[in-house]
Amino acid sequence: MLTICHLYPELLNLYGDRGNIITLVRRCEWRGLPVQVREVTMGESIDFSKIDILFLGGGSDREQNIITDDLERRAPELNRVIEGGLVTLAICGGYQLLGKFYRTLDGREIPGLGLIDFHTIAGTRRLVGNIAIEIRLVEKSIAVVGFENHSGQTFIGKLNPLGRVLRGYGNNGVDGGEGLHYKNVFGTYLHGPLLPKNPDLADRMIGLALKRQGTKEELQPLDDAFERRANAAMLKRLRVSM
Repeated sequence: MLTICHLYPELLNLYGDRGNIITLVRRCEWRGLPVQVREVTMGESIDFSKIDILFLGGGSDREQNIITDDLERRAPELNRVIEGGLVTLAICGGYQLLGKFYRTLDGREIPGLGLIDFHTIAGTRRLVGNIAIEIRLVEKSIAVVGFENHSGQTFIGKLNPLGRVLRGYGNNGVDGGEGLHYKNVFGTYLHGPLLPKNPDLADRMIGLALKRQGTKEELQPLDDAFERRANAAMLKRLRVSM
């Protein structure tokens, strides 16, 4: 049984981010893999050691401010499970919250959870539009597509980006990287939602969660023709070839 935790679903769900949960569930169900979703709201208790995939969606500054205290209370346990390899997908605001701080335009530093050593600073323009990145999986490189809309510029230092920007802005519009890949954490600015149009990435997360459980089962191939057409259509629109 795979258990997926959707943290703050009522607040962190910009641009259809909940679709990532639906995609993970369906791709498990289509393979006959038992799966359940725990939706955890503010103040609700959850034992993160008992879950296999954690999802943090995107939210506006207002929603992020609402959850800050509750999320800080969970930080020590989140740090333990992330360092222990918990598969985590964090989108946009959820991604930023994992870092050390967010610096505003007037120079104030708003502390993040400090779970991973990166930071975000406010930019003077929004980085918005459709985006394509190249991600290296174990056995191949894939083109991943999505939609970004953020003014924060994230800098990850010597950590590994999730992927290389092919078209769009990515973390900051400067260094050519998008997102963050740390242990089994996938942080990214890609909304859309991300996983329906990028089935290989979804399966990578499922596979990592099964491996962490100690399951050696190979994922049964699925008919992803529709998903791959959606991916290809966006790459064509962006004039990107792989």
